[in-house]
Amino acid sequence: MININVFSEEKAWSKKIKKKELFFKKICNAFPKKYKFLNKKVSLTLLLSNNKNMKKLNKNFRKKNKSTDILSFPFSKKVKISKQTYIGDIIISYNFMSQPKPQPLKTFKKKIIKTFIHGFLHLLGFDHIKNKDYIKMLKEEDHIYQSVISKVNYIE
Repeated sequence: MININVFSEEKAWSKKIKKKELFFKKICNAFPKKYKFLNKKVSLTLLLSNNKNMKKLNKNFRKKNKSTDILSFPFSKKVKISKQTYIGDIIISYNFMSQPKPQPLKTFKKKIIKTFIHGFLHLLGFDHIKNKDYIKMLKEEDHIYQSVISKVNYIE
């Protein structure tokens, strides 16, 4: 079971997603069995942010003086899912998700789902520095995304 603590420091998120905790919980519940971690307590923190704060975090932690769509901070380099495991933190920028403007709410939510899955995989140790790792991560990302989209009917 995945437990997500969702925090928001950008008011605009509330205009698009009313019940943020529930939204992300439903996404995780629609993950393929492999990523549901049944009979285990896996937790992570999600911060819904904006470009200004993302730029600060990106500069402080990655030495890149620019904003980005998502940042993932795995709790440890080697992830071993035990009975109770904290896997890390994900931060998503509202500004990146809301581009281009205007966009339908359904498109916005699908973009968030895809981005969240990407960050989630980073917390599990996936990376895309080398091309073969990029292909592997992309394949897993798409597998999870297809599972979520096929099971979740609240996107519209």
